[in-house]
Amino acid sequence: MKKRIFLLMIAVMSFVLVKAQPGPGGGDKKEKIEAIKIGYLTKQLELTTEEAKLFWPIYNQYDAEMEVIHKNRKTELMNAKINFEEMSDADLAKIIDSEFYSQQQELNIKKKYNEEFKKVLSVKKVAKFWVAEQKFKLYLLEQLKQQKENGMPPPKGPGPGGPH
Repeated sequence: MKKRIFLLMIAVMSFVLVKAQPGPGGGDKKEKIEAIKIGYLTKQLELTTEEAKLFWPIYNQYDAEMEVIHKNRKTELMNAKINFEEMSDADLAKIIDSEFYSQQQELNIKKKYNEEFKKVLSVKKVAKFWVAEQKFKLYLLEQLKQQKENGMPPPKGPGPGGPH
């Protein structure tokens, strides 16, 4: 039972780790994803030039804080994945507790930046942001799945309407 729960946690977190992994050309893959994400979010939020000037610096801070948590999580989960069978129950319990702690940290960061976003965007646009961010993650997961199934690189970016 513990093994299944832990493996499920690893599977769920694999998406988080995809973003942090550079492609064969170094950081090119990450940079391309970030560029697509910026365009997608800007379009979905219908940001004006002034809103964009105020939003993106705050978003970049938010993203940097989330990235720290994701990197720490990646290290822990990779170690656990490699050494799972040899780990004691106490070690596994620590990893599970650490995972819950990471999730709580993420929630705290989201709450903090939700307030910051509301200082520069309407509540409606902030709500659109949280939805658009989730849709973009789903889009990336779908592209990764297609890439693995077909052995082909994913398309360059979301279509005209973005991911649905």
